[in-house]
Parts: sequence; structure tokens; C-alpha cells
Amino acid sequence: MALQAEQSVLYKRSLKPLPLMDGALLVPAIGAAFRKLNPRTLMKNPVMFVVELVSVLTTIFFIRDLITGGSAVVGTHPLFSGQITLWLWFTVLFANFAEAVAEGRGKAQADTLRRMRTETMAKRLRDTAARQFEQVPAAELKQGDVVLVETGDYIPSDGDVIEGVASVDESAITGESAPVIRESGGDRSAVTGGTRVPRTGSKSASPRRRVRLSSTA
Repeated sequence: MALQAEQSVLYKRSLKPLPLMDGALLVPAIGAAFRKLNPRTLMKNPVMFVVELVSVLTTIFFIRDLITGGSAVVGTHPLFSGQITLWLWFTVLFANFAEAVAEGRGKAQADTLRRMRTETMAKRLRDTAARQFEQVPAAELKQGDVVLVETGDYIPSDGDVIEGVASVDESAITGESAPVIRESGGDRSAVTGGTRVPRTGSKSASPRRRVRLSSTA
């Protein structure tokens, strides 16, 4: 596969998704759920902000019912107002917790990608018509370089396909398990660094499929 790369180091994205019940995500998310109760933060989510306001009101009513024994308003009881208050606060906290987990997963993935900078070797072609390539670290690729990517190789940088066609595994980025087709001369020519041209189980598949890429910058 030939690729014209951006002036950026390769982030190897062949990473396994973080498990949902990872303590490294859940514990910080619990604290973040309470910090997000700040009205200035929660105002960004109007629905949950209104729920929080109602929760505060029902908490006041619950305290009143505890003090008066429910005699201040006919038909009220501390048990009833307490249950309403509990469920409303649970709704707000759970929504904040879910949002914090999602944010934590995104930050963790970004941090992992930064830590996973690698000296992956790219097959850089001398020019667009060449078939001979030289092995260079992906971090040394410059804007305008053309590289060869074959079956089983990782795409060393973001770019556009300028020659050939191949299926590309983008599951580490998009979560889509099925490979997608990327080919030159169309809307599906853009590829992302760190994705991979997978090996197919078909015996008829060429082990030397070539795709040329040009920088997207």
C-alpha cells in the first residue's frame, strides 16, 4: 500500500476496548458524578438541571415532613416525600455517572494512543511510480511521502488512497467489526493511521495488494 503521510507520528490504534466494569474508570466516575451536581456544570444539560431543581425542592419538602410529621400539608408523609426525593437524586447521580464513564473512556483511549507512539516501520516509495521501497520509521514520514501498504500491514499515517483498493479494519477507531472498502478515485479514499489491512481467509486473495495514499492535510 502506498501512502502519502501527514507530518505526524503514528499512533498505533490496534488497542482493545476498555472493559465497561474497569475500576480505573468507575472509581473516578463516582467522584465526577457528585462534582457534576454543580448547577453551573449541570446547566449544560437542561433536562438534568431541571431534575436537580425538583430534587432540591422535594428534599426541602422531605425535611419539612420529617419536622412536622406530615401535618403541615394534608395527605403528605415523610416516607412518600423521602422516596420521591431518593429516586430523583438517584436519577441525577446516575446520569452524571454514565456521562463521567463515557468521558473517562474517551480520555483513557486518547491517553493510551499517546502512550502507544511506536517506531512502526513504513514502506516508503521513492516516487509515485516506483515499486521499490525503503523501510523507515513511521515517525520520519513527511507530508507528501508515498508509502506501500500490503495485506497485514498497518497504515502508518492518515491519508488518501491514490492507487489500488483494499479492505481496511477500522474497528479500533469506529467500533465496526466488519472491514470497510477503501479505494482510490472516490469518496471512500480516506484512510486513518493505525488502521490495518487485514489478512483474508480466502486463498485467492493477493498477499501483495497495494494501495497508494496521499496526505489528507
